[in-house]
Amino acid sequence: MRALATGGFLAGWRGVTALACLSLTVLGVGGAARGSSNSGLLKVRLGGDQTETRIVLDLDRSVTGKLVADGSDGKVVVALPRIDTAGDLSGGGQGLVRRWNLERGPGALKLNIDLARGAEVKRRFLLPPGDGVQTYRYVIDLKALDDGSGKKVAAPVRPRAAPAPVFSSRATERRGPRVVVIDAGHGGRDPGAQGLSAHEKDITLAAALALKARLERTGRYRVVLTRSSDAYVGLESRVQIARSADADLFISLHADSGPTTTMRGASVYTLSERGESRVTKVLRKDDWLMPASFPGADRTVGEIILDLTQRSTRNRSAEFAQVLLENIAEETTLLRRSHRDANLMVLLAPDVPAVLLEMGFINNPDDERQLTDSGRRKRLMNAVGDAVDAWFARQAKTASR
Repeated sequence: MRALATGGFLAGWRGVTALACLSLTVLGVGGAARGSSNSGLLKVRLGGDQTETRIVLDLDRSVTGKLVADGSDGKVVVALPRIDTAGDLSGGGQGLVRRWNLERGPGALKLNIDLARGAEVKRRFLLPPGDGVQTYRYVIDLKALDDGSGKKVAAPVRPRAAPAPVFSSRATERRGPRVVVIDAGHGGRDPGAQGLSAHEKDITLAAALALKARLERTGRYRVVLTRSSDAYVGLESRVQIARSADADLFISLHADSGPTTTMRGASVYTLSERGESRVTKVLRKDDWLMPASFPGADRTVGEIILDLTQRSTRNRSAEFAQVLLENIAEETTLLRRSHRDANLMVLLAPDVPAVLLEMGFINNPDDERQLTDSGRRKRLMNAVGDAVDAWFARQAKTASR
């Protein structure tokens, strides 16, 4: 595992309930801006109607966008740091978009959207490469404020102080399959740690696929992978995938590397107190996240709610970490201090219970043999699956009391 505590933070709106909802089938028109392979922005596409319109920016890299104007004055503006384009700088509209243009500025490219009628930004999110798509896709969804006759469309109520829905367990509220996001660490140009004969990125992907198969066999889970191939996915994108999927649980899989080849054993990380304070700083910096994380207009109330949310999430993450260690102890050696905490990027989502499992030390010959053996790796992932079953059962039992 390398460099997990670095990188930006990009999170999606909690209203997205499944990655299937993020598909581009809503798009009917190809679009406009096409750039060179090293320009950043490759293409702009529009789709939808006068009720809901989607704008998709095809990119050759990950990006953390910032909402500069939210549509209240008839214009939506999104800034894309460290992005440029060699293509067209303007185009016609569709649906809620009258027209759009790109504005180059120092260190960022701005997308200016003139609205055809009253609308708001419903959600924004980044999709990494996957499922046969080679590019990143930054998606902006617009929603009309009225139904066309002047009658306002009912907006979701955002109470000023209603903490319970924020930090209550979605595992007990959700009807249907629980959503588990499995993150295969590293990938693509980031190989991770190196063993005698294997790279960390290959081991984590094989383990993720095995765990996905184990969970899906029960019919109780919808499993989302942050990557399903040897592709690079930015750390901030992994967090955003979990939040966009409305995940009930996030499991990041890694293989450790020690200063000597004698160190061996698995361990589980959860977010440290320092990491919790980092979440607050990130949310303050990316103020477009505030409506999702700080309900209501009162920032003080919002911060209290965020604190309660983080505490609940941290406790539930620690509970799962303990259940996980109990289950995998029969299949692998554990480090002496096997439950650890750290300020890791992939654990930063304030409302998704998350753990990072170090499956063993790839530079230890015994651990590497176990991690590269498909049978032993499958047994380890089956034990992880047993832990997921036990944890959700425990959550449901607690909530029913």
